[in-house]
Amino acid sequence: MCGICGIYDLERVSDLLALTHTMADNIRHRGPDASGVWGDPSAGIALGHRRLAILDISEAGSQPMVSACGRWQIVFNGEIYNHLTLRSELEEIGQAPDWRGTSDTETLLALIATKGVIESLRRAQGMFALALWDRKETCLYLARDRMGEKPLYLAKFGEAWYFASELRALLAVPSFNPRLRPDAINAYLTYGYVPEEFCILEDVQKVPPGHIITLRLDTAAPHIAPYQTFQSLATAGLESRAFHSAGTATKRLESTLLTVVNEQMLSDVPLGCFLSGGVDSSLVAALMQSQHDTPISTFTIGFDVPRFNEAPHAAAVAEHLHTSHTEFILSEEDALAIVPQLAEIYDEPFADSSQIPMALLCREARKSVTVALSGDGGDELFGGYNRHVMGPKLLRELQRMPRMLRRPVASTIKTLAPMLIKENSLARRMVGRLKLPPTAIDRAVMLAPMLAEIEGRQDLYRHFTHIIAEPSTLSTKDAAKPVLPDLPLALTQLDAAEWMMAMDSISYLPGDILVKVDRAAMAASLETRAPFLDARVVKAAWALPKEQKIASGGGKQILRRVLDRHVPRALIDRPKQGFAVPLDYWLRNELRDWCEALIHREDLLKAVWLDHANILSLWNAHQKRHANHGQKLWTVVMLLSWVERHVAQKAAKPKHHETGLADA
Repeated sequence: MCGICGIYDLERVSDLLALTHTMADNIRHRGPDASGVWGDPSAGIALGHRRLAILDISEAGSQPMVSACGRWQIVFNGEIYNHLTLRSELEEIGQAPDWRGTSDTETLLALIATKGVIESLRRAQGMFALALWDRKETCLYLARDRMGEKPLYLAKFGEAWYFASELRALLAVPSFNPRLRPDAINAYLTYGYVPEEFCILEDVQKVPPGHIITLRLDTAAPHIAPYQTFQSLATAGLESRAFHSAGTATKRLESTLLTVVNEQMLSDVPLGCFLSGGVDSSLVAALMQSQHDTPISTFTIGFDVPRFNEAPHAAAVAEHLHTSHTEFILSEEDALAIVPQLAEIYDEPFADSSQIPMALLCREARKSVTVALSGDGGDELFGGYNRHVMGPKLLRELQRMPRMLRRPVASTIKTLAPMLIKENSLARRMVGRLKLPPTAIDRAVMLAPMLAEIEGRQDLYRHFTHIIAEPSTLSTKDAAKPVLPDLPLALTQLDAAEWMMAMDSISYLPGDILVKVDRAAMAASLETRAPFLDARVVKAAWALPKEQKIASGGGKQILRRVLDRHVPRALIDRPKQGFAVPLDYWLRNELRDWCEALIHREDLLKAVWLDHANILSLWNAHQKRHANHGQKLWTVVMLLSWVERHVAQKAAKPKHHETGLADA
C-alpha cells in the first residue's frame, strides 16, 4: 500500500522533479517507509511514490520501478494477490525476467511486458491504482482496480496533467487555484459523500473503477476505456447463474473464499483482521484462522454507550476462534479528539459518522500490525443491508396504498416524531425487543415525508441512501440534482432487491465504504484488504440465485451457512448495526461547541453556498429535541470543516468567474 503522484507536461522542465517530490511528500502518510521520484524531462514525465513496504521490504521492491526490458516505468499503489501464480505462469512459458526481488509490482511489470496492459490488468487479482509510462509509445496509462478500493485523481491545469492518490498532493501544485463544484456539493449534501462521477474541485476527476485512462500530449482528450468492471463481472455471473443445492453452493463459495483469503494473507509484515462480530468480518477471521497454526490478530472497537457497543459480540467470536484479540472502547473524549482531524484524514468532504470509530480502530490496529483484512463488500454482494431485505416488501405495500391514505399516515408520524425519537421512548424499546437496528425509528421518521412520493424502486432507493433529500432547501445556489448511475441492461432487469445490491456496488460501496476505510487506514499507514471484493468472489456471488442470498426474512444466507461451519449461529444472530455512533447525542453535548462554531462561520457558509438561517433552523430544532437532525447537521459540519482545512487557506480570489471562495 502506497501513495502515487506525477506530472505529464512538456513545458514544466526545470522544476518537474522538484514539484513531484513536493507532491509525494504531501501524501507521506500513505507510505512512510520510503520515497522515490523518476522523471524524463525531455518527455515531460515524472512519477512520484511513497512506500509502505508490505511485500519484499528490501530495496528490490522500491519504486518507481522499471521493467527488465526498459520500456515500462511504473508507480503502483496496492497489492496483486495472485502474483506468485502469475510469476509461475511467466516462468512456465519462458517469459520471466531474472527476478530482482519478490514484489508484486515487479511481477506486474513482467506480465505487462509479455501480455500488454489490458490483458495483464484482467489477470491481476487485487486492489490497486497505478501510473504506467510507456517509453516506446510516449504515453501514460492510469488505471484503477475493479471495485474502486484504491483512489486515483486526475487533473488538468492549463496544458499539463497531474495525478495523485489524494487531492492534497494536487493542492501542492502552485498553479492550481481550487474552485468548488456546485453540483458536487449538491451531490455530497444528498449522500454524505462525493460520488465517483464527481470531484469536489473543478478541473479534477477520478479514474473510474475498472478503467484505464490513456494520456498523450498530442491528443486533446484522454482516452477512457474499461478493462473489467463490477458491471461486467456481475453480468458474467448472471450469465452463468444456475441452481445448485444449498450444500453444493455453500462448498463452492467456501472454496473460492478460502483461496482468496489465503492469497490475501501473503505479507512480509505483521497481519491481522478487523472483527465486529457480524457475519462478514467473523467469516473472514474464521477462514484466516482455519489456515493458520497460531492465533491470528483480531481487532474491534466499541463504545461506552451500551446501545451502540458491539465489542462483546466480537469478543465472543474471537474466543471461539481462539484468536489473539484486542478491543478498544471509544469514549466521548476519544471522539472529541479525533473529530477536528477528520477533515485532514478525508481529503474530500465525507460525512459517514462511522468514520470516527474506523479512524480510531485503524490507529489502534497499526500499533500491532501493518496489514488488516476486513469484511467490506459482503453486504453489497450477498444482500446484507436492510433495504435489500425489507425494501422490496415495503415498496409493494406502499404501491398498494392509495396516495390519499399515505398523506395522513405521513402527517401522523410527523406529529408523533418528537415522542418517537426520544432516547428511552416506548418505540425505541419495542425496536430493541424486535431485534431491529437502533436507527430504525429515525429511518421511519425520515421516510414519513416521502410516503406520498415513492412510486418505484428508484424512489425507494433514494430514500434509503439520501442524507438530505432536498439540498436546495439549505442552499443559496441552484445546482443540478444528482442522478442514479446507469446499469447495463442485464442488471436493470433484476428484481428490486438485486437491483439495489447492484446500485450499492457502483455507488455507495466505492463512494462511501471504501473511501472511509482507505483514508482512515492510510492516515495510520495501515494497509487494509477486502476478500469479498476479489473479482472471483464478485462473479461467484452474482452467479448465485437471489434465494441463496436473501430468504426467510434475512440476507447473506449463504455466507451464514459457510460461517456455520466455523462459528455457532447463536454468536452471530442479532440486528445489523455496523459502526453506528450516538451522533445525535454527541451533537447536543460534547461536540456541540465545536460544531456550533463552524455553522456560525458565515465565510465558510458562503463558500459552499449554504443559507445560514436554514442551517440554524435545523440546528435549533435538533438542540430542542424537536427532531433528530444529527446526520444532516454532521454532513453540513464536515463540509465546513473540510473547506476550512483544504480550500479556504489556499484559494485565491476568483478570476472572471464565480467560485464561492472569494471571501473565504
